[in-house]
Amino acid sequence: MVMDAEQKLKLNEPLGGNAMPRFGGPATMMRLPTQDTAEGLDACFVGVPLDIGASNRAGTRHGPRAIRAESCMLRPYNMATGAAPFDRLQVADIGDIAINTFNLKATVDIIAAAYGGILAHDAIPLTLGGDHTLTYPVLRAIAEKHGPVALIHVDAHADTNDEMFGEKIAHGTPFRRAVEDGLLINDKVFQIGLRGTGYSQYDFDWGREQGFEVIPADACWNKSLEPMMRDIRTRTGDAPVYLTFDIDSLDPAFAPGTGTVEIGGLTTWQALEIVRGCAGLNLVGGDLVEVSPPYDPSGNTALIGANLLYEMLCVLPGVGSK
Repeated sequence: MVMDAEQKLKLNEPLGGNAMPRFGGPATMMRLPTQDTAEGLDACFVGVPLDIGASNRAGTRHGPRAIRAESCMLRPYNMATGAAPFDRLQVADIGDIAINTFNLKATVDIIAAAYGGILAHDAIPLTLGGDHTLTYPVLRAIAEKHGPVALIHVDAHADTNDEMFGEKIAHGTPFRRAVEDGLLINDKVFQIGLRGTGYSQYDFDWGREQGFEVIPADACWNKSLEPMMRDIRTRTGDAPVYLTFDIDSLDPAFAPGTGTVEIGGLTTWQALEIVRGCAGLNLVGGDLVEVSPPYDPSGNTALIGANLLYEMLCVLPGVGSK
């Protein structure tokens, strides 16, 4: 049987709560259909179960599974923004990247190759992490497809270390490596939410020296971030943009289940303002990283992660809103 466009989109819907109880059904992102590759998709959810790049508390290898589990409560229509992504895009969960859990450098190459395959199908990847090391190889693949990109980096930490324990690849180094490899449009890089203690007063200055805009968490306290996002949209223009969201950017009152906790972080409503503020940008990919289920007894950190990934889907090009 030949299906028309409307019939194809119906195959794309998450499984509804009245068709199967929320605690049942497929253990996929939003209980979406699965497939092995990104062929025929406009966007896809993909997991990277990685924590061998983490320097403190482990557990982010279990992040993708926990995010998927908590995503069962998500529904297809965004009541706040009017976005209905499954009416516009073909989306599926394409599973996890089979990393080498004993070799981080080999894993970086595995991830880059896997994302090259996703991008060859012209699908936009939305990644369930996994520690922040993964963003470096994803950016390598993105740059192969789109050239250097603008970056919206939401995080408590700059992740621009030159090395960690003598290693060049770790969750604290991805954006140093990305600059060295020419993957970023440096004057269109925005680091939001940086905070905490450091080794010197200059810890966040390396990025500034490259042209990054650094917006520390205390500059975000007690205010809406909508004006900040308007400014970022203006300065970014039509450049390709990658959005990387470390869950530790949020205050641990909201998201305790992560490896490197810092007090004084962003709120969940500010997180929504940041992601929703990306509407209209030329987003070519995004990730949600550093959810560590062993430190997330209520599941709320993974639940927030699932919601933010859905919000990323809602602001992809072509989705639109009310």
